[in-house]
Amino acid sequence: MVCQGARQPLRAVRRPAPRVAGPHDVVIRVCACGVCRTDLHVVDGELPQRLVDTIPGHEVVGRVVEVGDAVDTLRPGMRVGAAWLGFACGACAACRRGQENLCPHAEFHGWTRHGGYAEAMRADARFVFPIPGDRPDAEIAPLLCAGLIGHRALRMAGDARRLGIYGFGAAGHIVAQVGRWEGREIFAFTRHDDEAAQRLARELGAAWAGASDATPPEPLDAAILFAPVGDLVPRALAAVRPGGTVVCAGIHMSDIPSFPYALLWGERVLRSVANLTRRDGIEFLDIAARAPIRCMVRTFALSEANEALTRLRAGELTGAAVLVNS
Repeated sequence: MVCQGARQPLRAVRRPAPRVAGPHDVVIRVCACGVCRTDLHVVDGELPQRLVDTIPGHEVVGRVVEVGDAVDTLRPGMRVGAAWLGFACGACAACRRGQENLCPHAEFHGWTRHGGYAEAMRADARFVFPIPGDRPDAEIAPLLCAGLIGHRALRMAGDARRLGIYGFGAAGHIVAQVGRWEGREIFAFTRHDDEAAQRLARELGAAWAGASDATPPEPLDAAILFAPVGDLVPRALAAVRPGGTVVCAGIHMSDIPSFPYALLWGERVLRSVANLTRRDGIEFLDIAARAPIRCMVRTFALSEANEALTRLRAGELTGAAVLVNS
């Protein structure tokens, strides 16, 4: 399924199956691929298209088909996952600092490298994760971005006991469960009329759930914004206590409106999360194997990718959408 241009439906095409082209390559038969809001940013042109006929998708679970000569960690038949980060140079200042997510030469599945809205894809084996266990592929897929970015954002929020989550979709419902497992209180903020998301938040242990412009019953220690809505930044700053932190976890966000300095004053911190690292993947997949995370998924056939994106754009999904190949 390929991009035809900004806000155009994806088009189904037939291409030769990808093959290993370099020593570090791996070819993956895609079994499931999560549908992420970042895919919408690519399809809608908010992230400028970098490839001709871009194949979106970066929450990929599949089986290894072929490996390059230098690959000694993977073998055909292994279940693996591919996430947003598809390559980092390893040599620049950011990589040497352990911040490969900020590498100026980084490449990303589903944007600057073809992704998982396909029957097969080629990836760099050094940026592919073995997936152990027997959890279904469709339930693993959202962990590879919604889970990983949520994990990084949660670490940026520090040891906050009272945690606000703005946008209770794929990432929000996973982070809420990890937060509860860690002993945090969760306050969920959703669209005004999204009673299903508020109900899910309460079912998953949230202490409170309400509309995104509501005032929580007590000041928050930190807030994470998964909804890419700049208007929510001043609201989140107003909701956190002095010394609290607001984490913007999306790769793209609408403009943040001006706001009075008083909302930032009191040593409040406003910061962003950019991409992810392989270490994030290792850490979070270990947590996911131990924490009782229940991924709420709705599956679609690969040919139904446009319907899944349309429903995500309209806010009609509770939990995560996942494309599956039979």
